[in-house]
Amino acid sequence: MNQKGCPEKEVLALLENAMKKDTSYEKVLSAMCTQPHPIAVKAHMQFIASNMGDFGLFQGTKELEEKVIKMMGCMLGDDNACGYITTGGTESNIQALRTARNMDNKKHPNMIVPDSAHFSFDKIADLLGIEIRKAQLDAEFKVDEDSVAEQIDKNTIALVGIAGSTEFGQIDPIDRLAKLAISNDLFLHVDAAFGGFVIPFLDKKYDFDFSVKGVTSITADPHKMGMSTIPAGGLLFREEECLLPLEIDTPYLTIRKQHSLAGTRSGASVAGAYAVMKHLGMDGYKKIVKRCMEMTDRLVEGTRELGIEPLIEPVMNIVVLDVPDLDEVRKKLRAKGWVTSITRNPKAMRLLLMPHLGDEIIKLFISDLGDCIRSK
Repeated sequence: MNQKGCPEKEVLALLENAMKKDTSYEKVLSAMCTQPHPIAVKAHMQFIASNMGDFGLFQGTKELEEKVIKMMGCMLGDDNACGYITTGGTESNIQALRTARNMDNKKHPNMIVPDSAHFSFDKIADLLGIEIRKAQLDAEFKVDEDSVAEQIDKNTIALVGIAGSTEFGQIDPIDRLAKLAISNDLFLHVDAAFGGFVIPFLDKKYDFDFSVKGVTSITADPHKMGMSTIPAGGLLFREEECLLPLEIDTPYLTIRKQHSLAGTRSGASVAGAYAVMKHLGMDGYKKIVKRCMEMTDRLVEGTRELGIEPLIEPVMNIVVLDVPDLDEVRKKLRAKGWVTSITRNPKAMRLLLMPHLGDEIIKLFISDLGDCIRSK
């Protein structure tokens, strides 16, 4: 830090230069986040000083959080669900499994997750001392329920299902996992960090949320397809008693107990989530998801004309392409400004069709992809 402060104009210029080094979303086909909705940005700025870690001071913001959880609960099959706004899917997953561990109180706990599970579950295993067991996937990259059942033992505390897997956008058979959970008296957590704001608005209906008996908790992120500001995740429980194992005394705050992982929490993120959900409503989100799925269809159609097939028919707005000479093609695409990503097993090109994209960008990508393939 310099001894004397800098003029505001100079500081803003430094910030502008730093931002120029960031990647614009325009050609990003790899991110699960997107440009936030303008109303979320306005709400975020309005509540920028609100701290939900001491919500006794910010009762209005706390009421907004309760309304967000109510709206999310209605969207996810239970308007009586409880929970709170987190920093994102990782924190939500940690807290869900922390509840499962603390409620079961086994000395050597293990959890069974699909091989497609987000890497946050590896963090959870390390942080919480829970053995992680990874179940195999079927030919469509959904978890194999037989593989899950084979790994359940007396030390298992939780099963995890994915609704909108990070790599393939696939939805596990949550209803069948729920039957396993009920028959073995186990906690069932559904990671719908991405899919939570997509699946309810698809034309095809899936059983993945609290409407399925046996689902205990759900992760769903407003800052992904919910189009809220970062960071805004969501953790919902079916029963309020699931919050109790997370509580800790907070004697010097205006609240007596706190159940969040983070101490200081952004009230701005809460306000952003409330504003965009209230503004768009179910119909608004349905239109956004419809547009993203239309772009998904156009991308698949265009790449098929290039002779490139998806590994599976897209379930949501995630496309995984079997591109020959993948590393070379991705390198050439990057030189043209495109940011893509890959799946682990099998290795393939992973593309997300998010709201910041448009038809012209999709056409341009298909054209550039064709050029990169032909120039090998």
